[in-house]
Amino acid sequence: MDVKIELSWKAHLQEEFRKPYFERLTDFVRQEYAKKIVYPPARLIFNAFDRCPFDKVKVVIVGQDPYHEPGQAHGLCFSVTDKVAVPPSLQNIYKEIQDDLGKPVPRSGNLERWAMQGVLLLNATLTVQAHRAGSHQGKGWEEFTDAAIRHLALEREHLVFILWGAYAQRKGAEIDANRHLILKSPHPSPLSAYRGFFGNKHFSRTNDYLQAHGKEPIDW
Repeated sequence: MDVKIELSWKAHLQEEFRKPYFERLTDFVRQEYAKKIVYPPARLIFNAFDRCPFDKVKVVIVGQDPYHEPGQAHGLCFSVTDKVAVPPSLQNIYKEIQDDLGKPVPRSGNLERWAMQGVLLLNATLTVQAHRAGSHQGKGWEEFTDAAIRHLALEREHLVFILWGAYAQRKGAEIDANRHLILKSPHPSPLSAYRGFFGNKHFSRTNDYLQAHGKEPIDW
């Protein structure tokens, strides 16, 4: 099956494209886009991979679902397109960056600049039906994104995996903590941010780890 995805990722994930679950997933997603309003735009389904080639990844942030309202989702977790209001979870992420690193809060919620520096902004599920959160869960995307995480964890060294909330932490359960830095805290959503997301210092801890292993820090 020919999947339009960045070439280095295509090479690493080729075996997934041949598996029965991925064929079923592809059929499901095609039908959904044909009949319903689905986000992100189809050309941006693999945007997280396209913006951050396999060998360029330094940090992985795991999200759950794309945003499901018009104009928001563009294939990067927690990120929204320019001129869209910054969502509450991202507002809290920016607040923690400001408290942790002293950086001013950006006006835009577009995180492409992170992706271009090696931050893989990976949702567990890569598509969603408009106005229906979680509507494409359990269709195969989770297996595919598990495979992406597994390849990174096994074939790369000294990456930072940032896992906010129980869902993301389950996704990262098999990562070797001796080989990579695993940062965990509650989710940045308004419902849980005050339970330990604020003050986690994940952004400075990420940069300290990257620099300790000879890598350029991220300009958050």
